[in-house]
Amino acid sequence: MKMLEEYMKMPYRMEILPDEEGGYVVSFPELKGCLTSGENIEMAVANAEEAKREWLMAAIEDNYPIPEPSRDEDYSGQFKLRIPKSLHRQLVEQSRREGISMNQYCLYLLSQNIAIVSRN
Repeated sequence: MKMLEEYMKMPYRMEILPDEEGGYVVSFPELKGCLTSGENIEMAVANAEEAKREWLMAAIEDNYPIPEPSRDEDYSGQFKLRIPKSLHRQLVEQSRREGISMNQYCLYLLSQNIAIVSRN
């Protein structure tokens, strides 16, 4: 098993979300249950590093399995999606109007949606 400092250096993904009651909530999705908050982003991030340290120390003490952080290399960047023919036609037609490939157009639409969801 790795030592605490080795785990602390690993690039675990940190999610920062606004709290409905003010401040920010921070979590590490790969470290189930590891979350904290802060009045502002700087405080939330500082608290997150401490929460991660405490979570990892407890996991090491209890011999709890600690997952490795996921990496972009773990993903191919490809997936298959079955869609209705009418939607396929609409996507092809719109991408042609935009002068880009359907793959590029779908990537644009997905990116736009993620940006909207991230703001909420």
